[in-house]
Amino acid sequence: MITDRWQKSSYCQEGDACVHISTDLNKVHITDSDAAQIIVTVTPDAFTAFLDLVKSL
Repeated sequence: MITDRWQKSSYCQEGDACVHISTDLNKVHITDSDAAQIIVTVTPDAFTAFLDLVKSL
């Protein structure tokens, strides 16, 4: 179940499209403020691997 506790990216500026993250016990839910009807759900391990990849660029 997707929680109602969405956290906005700390890199988001006023008026920008922002990434929002919500978690539950076994999933990470990701959405964009401009397309909030689309939610991508991944495992915590997959999300960590994604963040590691982005940080390496």
